Amino acid sequence: MALDVNDLALLKSMNGGGEMTPYESVKLDHLAAKSHTSGVAVAGLVTGVVGVTIGATAWLFGGMFSNAKANQAKEVAQAAKEQAATQYTAALQLMNSQNANTNATLDRVVRALERETDARVSGDVTLNQTITDTVSGQQASTLTAQQQAELAASQATQQVMTQTYSDFVTGRASLNPTPVSLYSAPQPCACPGCGCNG
Repeated sequence: MALDVNDLALLKSMNGGGEMTPYESVKLDHLAAKSHTSGVAVAGLVTGVVGVTIGATAWLFGGMFSNAKANQAKEVAQAAKEQAATQYTAALQLMNSQNANTNATLDRVVRALERETDARVSGDVTLNQTITDTVSGQQASTLTAQQQAELAASQATQQVMTQTYSDFVTGRASLNPTPVSLYSAPQPCACPGCGCNG
């Protein structure tokens, strides 16, 4: 343990206040020859200077660092905002497309139901008219164009079937449709004494 000037002065006062011992005087002279600053004071001074330097650096560059971090956070937030807006636009377009498809499907279903209803109503009118005519004994109803076409096709089919049946019964179906006459070239007469050609 090293003694400083205060410690030596305290020892001297405890010694009765007399003269210093040879050790005390050598030690006192040695301490007086040395610098007045102690190692603790130098360490404290260095620590203080380093602390002030660090504090000043933090004060000067802390604002710049926090400013840079704030700008970086602002850029990240802006990018997230733009990405969210893009995703919102894409979702909105998808919903609009789905709504358009749904509306088109509903329109097709409504048109099909209208056609079905119209067909049933016209069929019911024809059926009711036929029943009324049958009950009253009158046949005043008229055929629709489709019914007339079906009736004409049915009559044509019946006519073809009747003709085919007739052809099979009479054997005409087995005949060649184009009549063939047999022909042979003229030959000299081979009759004895008939006087023709010879």
